[in-house]
Amino acid sequence: MVNGYLATSLQEALEIRAKNAITPYGGGTDLMIEPAENANYLFLSKVPEMKKIVEDTQYIRIGAACTFTDILESELVPAILKEAVAQIAAPAIRNLGTAGGNICNGSAKGDSTLIFFATDAKLRLVSNTGERVIPITDFFLGRKKTSLQADELLVEILMNRTGLSNYYYKKVGARDALAISRVSFAAILNVEGDKIVNCMTAFGAVSDVIIRRADIDVMLAGKTIEEAKAVKQAYLAAYDQAIVPIRGRISAEYRKTVCMNLLRDFLESNGI
Repeated sequence: MVNGYLATSLQEALEIRAKNAITPYGGGTDLMIEPAENANYLFLSKVPEMKKIVEDTQYIRIGAACTFTDILESELVPAILKEAVAQIAAPAIRNLGTAGGNICNGSAKGDSTLIFFATDAKLRLVSNTGERVIPITDFFLGRKKTSLQADELLVEILMNRTGLSNYYYKKVGARDALAISRVSFAAILNVEGDKIVNCMTAFGAVSDVIIRRADIDVMLAGKTIEEAKAVKQAYLAAYDQAIVPIRGRISAEYRKTVCMNLLRDFLESNGI
């Protein structure tokens, strides 16, 4: 039997969260796949503070209870996120599924989660006693494991307002639609003048967590395109060592090959 609370404000949701052993849910689409017996849920779809997409001087702030349809319809959301979200399931699922749910699910196959990794998004986690803002890379601890505390809710995802226009995104699935990722890849490359300002890449559905290696991507920062070509092989070799796919229905060898091919294509598409 499933028991639930339906909060209508953030304060009410935080009070329920603090006093009860419950699982927060935005759209609850996972309940269609893995319904639990004797479970307690906190449904957040009516919390207005978590349903907004707004911007400030630094960030686009996406409420964790915003649906994928909300994201697609927002004029503030960058194209890289819209492209990934448009490939999530079917309209009925996009009307219910939420950005926060995709993250808190803890899966390395999350389509929107990959984009948040590739763009170095931050997460605003709130409890009755305070809040913290952390990089999304610090949130994931392993497969289905996150750093969300028992009294916390993910309230907002913070994406940088600028520097996300020159992007690369590919999702490799078994079919063109309604497919769970076999491998997914997203990247950003920003060039100002003749210098690469930053490079950000992320690989999904490959390991227990999304692979985001800023320590490798920094190899290209501060270089011209020609200088980047000179370190390209070292850069690729570093990723060849860093990408260690897990085995599953798809072989690790296949995943590794696809990852490296996508990385090369991203570099070549930017003249590197």
